[in-house]
Amino acid sequence: MALLRILWDGKPQVIKNEAFCELLNSALPSSNQSIQELLNWMDEQIRVQNNEVTREALSNVHGDWYEWLLSITAWNNFVTQPSSKLAISLPNVSQFVVAKLYTEELSNLIEDLKQKVLDASSVQLITSNPDYVIIDGTLAREVITDLSEISIVDVGSLSFLDNLYRQFIGRCSFNQIVGYISVKTSLRPDRRLQLAHEGSLMKAIYTHLQTRQWIINPPGLKYYGMSTRVGASDREALKTVATHSITTVYSLPQAAVDEVYQVNSVQEAQEAFGQILNAL
Repeated sequence: MALLRILWDGKPQVIKNEAFCELLNSALPSSNQSIQELLNWMDEQIRVQNNEVTREALSNVHGDWYEWLLSITAWNNFVTQPSSKLAISLPNVSQFVVAKLYTEELSNLIEDLKQKVLDASSVQLITSNPDYVIIDGTLAREVITDLSEISIVDVGSLSFLDNLYRQFIGRCSFNQIVGYISVKTSLRPDRRLQLAHEGSLMKAIYTHLQTRQWIINPPGLKYYGMSTRVGASDREALKTVATHSITTVYSLPQAAVDEVYQVNSVQEAQEAFGQILNAL
């Protein structure tokens, strides 16, 4: 497999999926290897092939490489743990809107909310897709027939994981989307704000659906963060309230982000997904 292709302007471009598989030699790294160090090593190997590859170009593929490592770990946890939920990676909102995973009735309620916001004011309800959606395990096992662990990292297995969400379009009831996960290779202050904003917004939409459907005592929606490094300042900054939960005295204030996990190895990924997917 090739690591790079040359674009029309002569600049090299990393073929992210083929490079990922080739550099990993089609196998997951050792469970305790630092993912950040692995990414740095992968960068070096690509620069050996072509030293004109920029740091920006490499940084652009780090997010996908990190998420693929997490996706494989989450899938294998789902396959081997009968009580596990399933974490599915999502594409960018420009390619797919996460609300479409809900049944048509619920998806239409969210679209109706967006239209009413627009009609009533000059602002829009602009949503993004979290990196992962957490699906109820019973539904996931009804939908997916091939429950085989991924032991060989190849382009086919990556494509399978990237497209899993398609199998759930229009199939999720209110209680079958149980949470979301946002993944960042690093937590700069602006990225911390993105997590808090996204978590708060997803929970507000969930509460809107609860109200429109007249659902009493719902289980609630969880929102988690993951990064290769999480410091005390990151945890403190993410202890922010979900905005909608302080607009009424009829419920306790909710956290925008329920927990943030440091995941810098396959072992830490296994532990984090074990806590999230097996406990919800």
